[in-house]
Amino acid sequence: MTPAPSNTAISDRPARTAATAPARRATCNGPRSVVRPIAHRHIAREASDGPWLDAPGADERLASDPGFERLPEATRRQLERWPTDGYVVLDGLFGADLIGRVNADLDALLDDGDLSFHRGGPRVRNAYRRSPAVAEALNDPRLLEILGLLLGRPVSLFQSISFFQGSEQHAHSDAFHMTTEPQGYLVAIWVALEDVTPDCGPLFYLPGSHRLPAVMTEDLEIEDPAPSFIAEKNRAYDRKMQEIVAECGIEPREFVAKRGDVLVWHSNLLHGGRPIVRQGSTRRSLVAHFFAEDVLRYHEVTERPAYV
Repeated sequence: MTPAPSNTAISDRPARTAATAPARRATCNGPRSVVRPIAHRHIAREASDGPWLDAPGADERLASDPGFERLPEATRRQLERWPTDGYVVLDGLFGADLIGRVNADLDALLDDGDLSFHRGGPRVRNAYRRSPAVAEALNDPRLLEILGLLLGRPVSLFQSISFFQGSEQHAHSDAFHMTTEPQGYLVAIWVALEDVTPDCGPLFYLPGSHRLPAVMTEDLEIEDPAPSFIAEKNRAYDRKMQEIVAECGIEPREFVAKRGDVLVWHSNLLHGGRPIVRQGSTRRSLVAHFFAEDVLRYHEVTERPAYV
């Protein structure tokens, strides 16, 4: 199941849309253009064709895969936990030099006005388009090999988000915001750009929660699921997530990372940000989301296609 290698840099890949990347055995009920809604409830399914490591027997298939056997032993030991835990920790994947250049690029781009904070807080989107160092990190062949192995297909970068403080987000799954058909063909990374402390609002995650059913619009029990009611849908989703977290009995873990460490997680792994205890503290990090190639990609929350 080793994915075919890709020599195309992320920043040079041509744009693709959900309309030009059909899923295997996934069709829409009737023609849908990019201006019409597309959501989980619109898609007819004939059979499951999810990621190979989400299926029964994943442990055995992974252990015998040639791509897996080529990886360093420490990485293999981490990847062995993916089917059960839904995440991988890559300690010190990025060295001090690259992390320093990433931070320097971000600071310079903000100072020069080439990047600006997103309306959601002290964060910037898609810095890889302007920062050579960020692009270098997200094009790292070791990283792309691991992500492709996990999904069983080559991956394409969808977006990056550079955080300067903790997000303080409630637990959520990326599968609701960046959705694929078949489900599960998104993978995310979180790179520590500085040492993380427990009082700065560290990232938390619920091991094994990726195996819970993915929550879609039809699970929210809202009267009008129309995409124009995004705020209502987000509120209903947040309530549903809090119910699931309370009922599932999974103890959250915090990622108190060192500079250069990387957390990789499954699209349906529940995660969020702890409250910031030490006011004024930073939690600089680089987050990126990658779609597998040749699957249907869209946003369940807005019911619009995803552009890559």
